[in-house]
Amino acid sequence: METLANLESFIRSARCGSFSAAARRLGVTPAAISRNVAMLERNLGVRLFQRSSRSLTLTEDGERFLASVAGGVESIQSAIADVTTHSGKPAGVLKVSMALTFGLDHVLPLLPVFMERHPDVQLDWSFENRQVDLIGEGFDAAIGGGMELASGVVARRLAPLHVIAVASPEYLQGRQPPRQPHELAMLDGLSMRSALTGRVRVWTMRNREGAETTLEHEARMVANDPEAICRAALMGLGVAMIAVPYVERHLESGALQRLLPDWHADLGAISLYFTSQKLLPAKTRAFVDHVTAAFREQNLARRFSAQG
Repeated sequence: METLANLESFIRSARCGSFSAAARRLGVTPAAISRNVAMLERNLGVRLFQRSSRSLTLTEDGERFLASVAGGVESIQSAIADVTTHSGKPAGVLKVSMALTFGLDHVLPLLPVFMERHPDVQLDWSFENRQVDLIGEGFDAAIGGGMELASGVVARRLAPLHVIAVASPEYLQGRQPPRQPHELAMLDGLSMRSALTGRVRVWTMRNREGAETTLEHEARMVANDPEAICRAALMGLGVAMIAVPYVERHLESGALQRLLPDWHADLGAISLYFTSQKLLPAKTRAFVDHVTAAFREQNLARRFSAQG
């Protein structure tokens, strides 16, 4: 009888395409994954993978075996999750990804209460401005905007992701404030470079009546991080198009002023992403419920809306 560890190592390696990625997903070393797969191959008497220094691909026997065992192992994992969920005691390592500034400002403050309620959950958080492969990289959850929904991943909406034009009072001094989006072309632009395409973002702005226009915004400075753009605006270097969560506190303090208050760009939603398992592990379910409740109690959906 094969062990669950051997089968999990094989299935995860097949889906991730490498022992290293499978190891990150399962929380073990690549050497342990390789050893488990080798033991499985030895016990079965067949080669499941073709290995090279750059790739890991299934053999024909490996393809057939994966199709036969994957569903059964997932059923066992769901049964384990079911027992854990109904025991009412979330436990284990909770691996979560989110953008640095957003996470520090709006998610990290939620941790003291969460950790007090769930002392057996260990937190492993990655702060990075990129879209992660939730399943392939072994994350339990991710918080962000505009992530593509891969197979097996669902999104729970937390708040709108609205982008507005802002500048510092120092930069605006002596300049005519724009009244229409096309007038931003006369001001210095602080522009974002897309992490996915590498291109400078082109913004489509809309007003309260639903009219739309493409923003003419010549870039004086380009950066790939929203916090860098925000800080450049605070220094008086120009006009930034930036999401409300990054500038909310600066608007309240007066360090930045909003331009074109009737106009904004809509990037969809800030969402909490997690796997669509029938029975989530108790640690993940507890985190999803905690964050969702906190966003609702703090009324962050309204605070992050460009429409007030």
